[in-house]
Amino acid sequence: MTTENSLFFRSFLLLLAIVTLAFLWLLAPFYGAIFWGVILAIIFAPLQRKLLTKTKGKKTLSALISLLIIVLIVIIPLILITGALAQEVATLYKLMERGDLNLGYYLEQVLNVLPQSVQSGVDTLLGGDLAQLRDRFSDFALSSGQFLTKQAVSIGSNTFQFLVSLAIMLYLLFFLLRDGTQLARHCRQLVPLSDDQKSHLMRKFTTVVRATVKGNIAVAATQGALGGIIFFILGIQGALFWGVLMAILSLLPAVGAALIWAPVAIYFFATGSIVQGVILAAFGVFVIGLIDNILRPILVGKDTKIPDYIILISTLGGISIFGLNGFVIGPLIAAIFMASWDLFPSAIKRQNDIIEYEDEH
Repeated sequence: MTTENSLFFRSFLLLLAIVTLAFLWLLAPFYGAIFWGVILAIIFAPLQRKLLTKTKGKKTLSALISLLIIVLIVIIPLILITGALAQEVATLYKLMERGDLNLGYYLEQVLNVLPQSVQSGVDTLLGGDLAQLRDRFSDFALSSGQFLTKQAVSIGSNTFQFLVSLAIMLYLLFFLLRDGTQLARHCRQLVPLSDDQKSHLMRKFTTVVRATVKGNIAVAATQGALGGIIFFILGIQGALFWGVLMAILSLLPAVGAALIWAPVAIYFFATGSIVQGVILAAFGVFVIGLIDNILRPILVGKDTKIPDYIILISTLGGISIFGLNGFVIGPLIAAIFMASWDLFPSAIKRQNDIIEYEDEH
């Protein structure tokens, strides 16, 4: 009888694994929409709880109001910025293609004002004279612009798929906002861990999601917006594009927006535009640079700290595997990994205590 029960249980586990994999396979084409639906539901859960109190427990009404707020402050601005960015990338590429915007020429101007010994060192390090370096840099910039333009065209040609994914995300988001508490409680019951372990992992999961999206992305968006504004004021072409690029780089520890504004400031100094160089350098250091130190503790807090090198590696790894979604998925996997290993000693102790108890009885 024991053997028969064991066979039935193993067969059930096999069936459970097969149907689970099949279900995940069905969801795979829309994993991005599902992922961001879950992420937004976690982030706006506190808002849903407040609205639930205001509406005297009317879950559907509260979820509809929350969804409307999310569309107004997140979805619509993101769509508008993406559309404007696609147009600006296409414009920059046309300028580079015509030769009106030559990044290689700007690089050559900066290198030409360097001391001769430094220029020789650059030649030796990069294996060519300044003219060759300029041409290589121009070719790289042109090919990058061509790639970004193709991506923008691809996004525009997949409008139907985008609308379907957006509809799925909003539809799922509504039900997660309305029934999220019950779903979370049900999922916790299905996980074969102790209550303490489940609480620890769930707390770490939600904290990291909120910190990564609400904190890191909000800080990056602020830095990118400020960078784009100062670029626009100084008359730099493609201010929106450079602002978005600064926002993306701001998500990476030890990299930051300085990779964009610092070379531009150096170019201003090298070409005699001292006032513009001073303004950009001062704004970059004292405004853009300090945003991280001011906003991050407010939005993220101090209880979610993961070492910067872990965030950097996990973010880059997440991007390489999951694309743009990897900005959240990478650090999230790293956080769950660290939380799971934090639980390992207590799990071993618990198992040993069970074994000792069984031996005694």
